[in-house]
Amino acid sequence: MPELPEVETTTRGLQKETTGLKIKDIWTDLNTKDKRQKESIANAKYFPIFKKEIIGAKIISAERRAKNILINLSNKKTILIHMKMTGHLLYGKYHRVDEKWIPTDKNSPLNDPYNRFIHVVFTFSPQTGQATGKHLAFCDARKFGKIALLDTKTAHDTKHLKGIGPDPLDKNFNFKILKERLSKKTNGKIKTVLMDQSIIAGIGNIYSDEILWHVGIHPETKASNISDAKIKEMVIAMKELLKKGINFGGDSMSDYRNIYGLPGKFQLHHEAYRRTGEKCRMKNCKGLIMRKMINSRSGHFCSEHQI
Repeated sequence: MPELPEVETTTRGLQKETTGLKIKDIWTDLNTKDKRQKESIANAKYFPIFKKEIIGAKIISAERRAKNILINLSNKKTILIHMKMTGHLLYGKYHRVDEKWIPTDKNSPLNDPYNRFIHVVFTFSPQTGQATGKHLAFCDARKFGKIALLDTKTAHDTKHLKGIGPDPLDKNFNFKILKERLSKKTNGKIKTVLMDQSIIAGIGNIYSDEILWHVGIHPETKASNISDAKIKEMVIAMKELLKKGINFGGDSMSDYRNIYGLPGKFQLHHEAYRRTGEKCRMKNCKGLIMRKMINSRSGHFCSEHQI
């Protein structure tokens, strides 16, 4: 699942490329009766309402809240997009062939095989000097993604965003805040606690493994057993690694691609995640990277320095 750095990379791309564009149309082939998607365009009854509200509106800005993308419109509405397990957004020119959308440029990175599962397409009105407008496509192999419409004024108070913990990249996020958040799950295993979006926003499987490797904490350590010194180290590691993830354009160990269809490069810099059986790269450490299921999620850690 895309985590904070991948969602932030996408959001920055949207802010750069789509601000000021007017939505001309939207298409989707999603159609589910899953009650969890009742307020998502995957619901056939919800989609016409969504479509009517957004057509003709201009994009004012794009922002991120945890793993959610918020596209703010000129009509005081906000499109919320959660990419879930395999989703990512793609920007460029497409054309429709029967029920499939194909990138117009055959040599574009948009033609990456990971970008072929197009299930939603926003069409923008042409800008000055353009014969046709560009598109924003939502690619989602497993169809778990969520796209909904909110009132901009109350968006952060809706069930989609309410109850999310503080963002570790906020300038005010510090030792005091992290210690207070961890105190809410004292008996929780630290890897699981770090991935709990009600505790801290944006961290998932990959970056939790990397953070804990850097500070030398075993992923099954109880939150209450972590010293103040280690919590301080964790704050520093969170900020550094999440920023590093953004600087490398996200992590594309799996499906994630940026809005231009290109993979990120953070996966080339893993110290723990999916390095099972390899030698630990911590200086003077003779351990090996181990893998263990922790509350139904895989945890990767060093057998020696993560104690």
